[in-house]
Amino acid sequence: MPASPDQTSNGVVIAKSVCKKFKAGKRVVTAADNVSFILAQGKVTGLIGPDGAGKTTLLRLMAGLFLPDSGSLNVLGVDVTKNPLRVQESIGYMPQRFGLYEDLTVQENLDLYADLQGVPKRARKSRYDVLMRMTGLGPFTMRFAGALSGGMKQKLGLACTLVRPPSLLLLDEPTVGVDPVSRRELWGIVYRLVEKEGLTVLLSTAYLDEAERCDHVFLMHQGRFLGKGPPDSFSKRVLGRSFQVSTPEMTKRKLQEKLSRTPGVVDAIIQGEKVRVVTNEAPILLGEKLFPDIPGRCVAPVPPRFEDCFIDMLKKEDGHTAQRGINTGMTAHLADSNREMIRVDRVTRRFGNFYAVKEISFKVRHGEIFGLLGANGAGKSTTFRMLCGLLPPSGGKLNVAGRDLRHAAAKARSRIGYMAQKFSLYGDLSVMENLKFFSSAYGLYGKRQKERIDWALNELELFQYANAMSGNLPLGFKQRLALAVALMHGPDIIFLDEPTSGVDPLARREFWHRINSLAEQGVTVLVTTHFMEEAEYCDRLVLMAEGEIIARGTPFEMKERFRSEKNPEPSMEDVFIGMIEA
Repeated sequence: MPASPDQTSNGVVIAKSVCKKFKAGKRVVTAADNVSFILAQGKVTGLIGPDGAGKTTLLRLMAGLFLPDSGSLNVLGVDVTKNPLRVQESIGYMPQRFGLYEDLTVQENLDLYADLQGVPKRARKSRYDVLMRMTGLGPFTMRFAGALSGGMKQKLGLACTLVRPPSLLLLDEPTVGVDPVSRRELWGIVYRLVEKEGLTVLLSTAYLDEAERCDHVFLMHQGRFLGKGPPDSFSKRVLGRSFQVSTPEMTKRKLQEKLSRTPGVVDAIIQGEKVRVVTNEAPILLGEKLFPDIPGRCVAPVPPRFEDCFIDMLKKEDGHTAQRGINTGMTAHLADSNREMIRVDRVTRRFGNFYAVKEISFKVRHGEIFGLLGANGAGKSTTFRMLCGLLPPSGGKLNVAGRDLRHAAAKARSRIGYMAQKFSLYGDLSVMENLKFFSSAYGLYGKRQKERIDWALNELELFQYANAMSGNLPLGFKQRLALAVALMHGPDIIFLDEPTSGVDPLARREFWHRINSLAEQGVTVLVTTHFMEEAEYCDRLVLMAEGEIIARGTPFEMKERFRSEKNPEPSMEDVFIGMIEA
């Protein structure tokens, strides 16, 4: 039986009682708290944990970019504290925001990184050939990096990291912000590197399904390791505690809300027309004994996942508290499915001879959560910008909140809120200063402005950070602030452009709990996302590719098209990949 990483005496990385602390204002943050582990050779190991767990710090310690305050850290037989430069010559490290030069071509970026890493010119062509075949970027060597899709940029960043073949590859959330097809391609590249070049890979990820693709997993929280082992060793801890619940008596959102507040329930997330539930202990009997307060319920056990254990462990560590919805502070209106809030009629957007969007049409109803899905470069963000009145269409008609955007864009914009893909607030202003600035921009002054700022601090639980610089907030709280600003003026429609990109699963659950409660209060939501589990929260959605709509319907309807004997329970990721490839 092969040894596990903790049993191997000659690991690629050997850490013993590693500690690292930072000062954040008057606070001292312990990013690595007495961490010990051994990283096995030729394996893919996942570093999993919520925002602020210490994952990036640990990767930077191994890369010799930080030095530990105490403890020992040996990488590839070298003491990092004594010779960090020697370590850096032997590893590849791809940070979250890899520094591509967007005004250079793919080839020029490769040449630049080859120069920086001291790769001899005679060795470059053969290495480039391998990397271009591996990443599929061969036909695009003369394209500017800035013109690449998000997935292609990530693959170019990986290729630049690998221009000098390393013995150890460190990847900090390499798949954040890329679509499922690109994620699958990146994972294919990683495993080819392990199999063909004997590379050892340690990667952090925000996607918990990716943990199940790893050989071994380290689970971090607040600078400490909560667990180590193969992914299935975590899943087994919640065996007999995972269920799907449905009822014809209430909507899936109301069912999720009720189940999430039920004693003994650790996790409740929407999956299609059902709700997946994890309980804090395995019930002896189903039926009458389980969820007796849900009328007409149908309860069925489902196999446990790594994610079930992850959420269970973190909630037990932090203390389980019920998730909060959000009260808009405005007059609530029950969703009216006959009321049309957005109409897109044969809309086109052209940039020169390039069509970013080609004659798309769809409608969004009042109080609906409507998803706009697609691969990187499909035209989703262009469509969003047109709907927000930030970009005029080249053709077709756009009607938002009863206003024709060609003639009344300003009036339409006053009824919408927009939460951008990247944190778009002022990082060098405090939370309070951002709230004052944006409320003023929405025309709020005096008593009304104070009321809405107090509402934001209370409803989004931002009081403790009111005077903190927003750029220094944890990612989950940046997200809360961005949502508060988007809702400051009480809009009828809110646009969410990949709102949870890079955010950990706990913060994503909290965010969607709030979005669901907004929809229940009659706010219309249009969302793009690369997390296919989040597509399950949508009432309806469309899937775009190369500027066109290639599929539309409810999540259930889309999954029905891919249901088969081999795959009786297809996921939205199966649907996405299948439709894009078709």
